[in-house]
Amino acid sequence: MNPTTLNHTATTFQRDNRMKAIVYTQYGSPDVLHQAEVPKPIPRENEVLIKVYAVGLNAADWRMMRADPFFVRFFAGMLKPKNQILGADIAGTVEAVGSNVKRLQPGDAVYGDLSGDGMGGLAEYVCAPEESIAPKPMPLSFKEAATVPMAAMAALQGLRDHGQIQSGQKVLIHGASGGVGSFAVQIAKALGGIVTAVCSTSKMDQARLLGADHVLDYTKEDFAQNGETYDLILAANGDRSLSDYLGALTPTGRYIMAGGSMKQMFQAILLGSLKSKKDGKTIKDFTAKPKQADLNFITELIEAGKIKPILDKQYPFSETPDAMRYLDQGHAKGKIIVTVSET
Repeated sequence: MNPTTLNHTATTFQRDNRMKAIVYTQYGSPDVLHQAEVPKPIPRENEVLIKVYAVGLNAADWRMMRADPFFVRFFAGMLKPKNQILGADIAGTVEAVGSNVKRLQPGDAVYGDLSGDGMGGLAEYVCAPEESIAPKPMPLSFKEAATVPMAAMAALQGLRDHGQIQSGQKVLIHGASGGVGSFAVQIAKALGGIVTAVCSTSKMDQARLLGADHVLDYTKEDFAQNGETYDLILAANGDRSLSDYLGALTPTGRYIMAGGSMKQMFQAILLGSLKSKKDGKTIKDFTAKPKQADLNFITELIEAGKIKPILDKQYPFSETPDAMRYLDQGHAKGKIIVTVSET
């Protein structure tokens, strides 16, 4: 082989083993995000290499980017991020598999939540443990599938595992138009709840389309003051006091906090057990955990037509900082995605 051929081969190898990614090397606003070329990952024995088509953004991405609240730094990196590529919710196709991978093979369409695996989805390729992903729901496009994993699992675990929802119970979803809330309305209905959705005027029609039995416009009606009580309240974007939520519960009702301010989170953690013992009501703050079994259950609901994702806006890969700015505004009617590459 002559030197020219050798140089060409080496250049091709280097190019084939690099990929584009959105990286951040310091905490801050979306301005810290920038596109760069980084090494293409290689799957370990229990991992699959995924060609990423779309990434769904979540509040977790924003919090990791800003290191807000401060305690994020204790596991993400005290002075700078240890894992420099955000993006947990991904959808794509399997490119290669490790030697111990049993259920997946190259070409399979998959989706998953990589929040327990260091994220890394905002890139052309990402490696993930086989247990963190599942086959993509047949009815969904890759873009739609990328909106599902983290938010839907948070809604499912909040309602079923922590809320212990029972068929026929009255369920209030506070923050019903966001990512977690829109799935919570649908999953609560699928599990037999009588659902009241709380949202703004412009999002009431969407809540009805998702299956809510009753819709409250929070600009005109206060759920904490109208005299109604609920067996289960899931706050997907809690911005009310703990006493307001407790006052709207039945004597044995459950308040589950799936999102809200740091003040509310600490209230739930520090005061929850004390108030639960005193009032007979349950107060629970939780963090959703990626589980393949739950993802498969959500796939079943999607394929049965019981839940569907709500896609608000999509951005090209190069405009990821703009997507994060829109997420930061808190006005999304559903989920925000970044398209990494076209199928």
